Amino acid sequence: MTRLDFSWQGILSLLLCVAAIATLPLVAEGAAAPFSATDTAIILLFLAVAALLSFVNMPAVFSAAILFVGSHYAAWLLLSDIAGNEGKARISFFILLAASWLFAWRCVVVLSGMTSRTSMGNLCLRLIIPAIFGAWILIIWEAVTRGAGIPFVLLPPPSSIGARIAGSIPILAADVRQTIFKAVLIGYAIGCASGFIVAILADRIAFLRRGLLPIGNMVSALPIIGVAPIMVMWFGFDWPSKAAVVVVMTFFPMLVNTVAGLSASGAMERDLMRTYASDYWQTLLKLRLPAAMPFIFNALKINSTLALIGAIVAEFFGTPIVGMGFRISTEIGRMNVDMVWAEIAVAALAGSVFYGVVALLERATTFWHPSVRGG
Repeated sequence: MTRLDFSWQGILSLLLCVAAIATLPLVAEGAAAPFSATDTAIILLFLAVAALLSFVNMPAVFSAAILFVGSHYAAWLLLSDIAGNEGKARISFFILLAASWLFAWRCVVVLSGMTSRTSMGNLCLRLIIPAIFGAWILIIWEAVTRGAGIPFVLLPPPSSIGARIAGSIPILAADVRQTIFKAVLIGYAIGCASGFIVAILADRIAFLRRGLLPIGNMVSALPIIGVAPIMVMWFGFDWPSKAAVVVVMTFFPMLVNTVAGLSASGAMERDLMRTYASDYWQTLLKLRLPAAMPFIFNALKINSTLALIGAIVAEFFGTPIVGMGFRISTEIGRMNVDMVWAEIAVAALAGSVFYGVVALLERATTFWHPSVRGG
């Protein structure tokens, strides 16, 4: 006899399906395009079958596949039928959405317990689990904004933001080129490189270390909205003033972290280098800088987000008619909220890619560190 493997998510989903049947229809009467009885029956059937099959003791990959298909197909039907019925959703619509979400939750639980024999399989598992999390944030966002009829100017649905991105690619590309490829990358490179060089000098010269670090802590606390207009006055309205803001924001985190990292090597290792008659620069290159790499990459990762924030905020205080900050401040005044969210989405994607590249470089450089060897 096959042993059943019950889960509280599946049991609760079945109970929610029963509750949804008791509170039908899914949309209020008088809706422009009411849910068809066929679609409602398909949603309930999919959820019920997925719940029952998930109770069967089977290989984890099959259980995850059933849960994935059942939850996402039901959610897709709910979202496709609510379009045109904004603000008309009844409680049964949200109950079925919650049941679909519970199946996705169970799918993530099953995937989290799986391991693969190949590195590619483990990489796919590490990617698909956060992808399901992110997809359900968008699904719930879309369902709530359309089902509850939230005004567009308060919170547009993700589908409208995606349509705006698809229709505004030339504008978004020009903004990315101005803000990221000019202000962010150039300011980031100058700020991090100068912070690293000054940290080496501060490590070598005691009075620099004692004088700069307190100033660094003070400058790190300066509000960007105070620094940005000054830099615009000094360097003009084009991207150099935004790059200058990025330099100010990234210089001192790199300085402080590098100075701390240079003192991370142990006294025993430094004594060993002295027994080999190593001078300062040999010890720095072969011992202290490798030991400081986790600190340096920590500063690089912090600066990857600070640089993007600094450049966008600096564009609020004066810029040519291009740039992500300029577009956000202009379009919000025109109540084009979907364009504002499109810029935010592009900025978030660019920041994530930037951070991910730095993290990959860290793993390749500090492969010997316990934090990297541990996963």
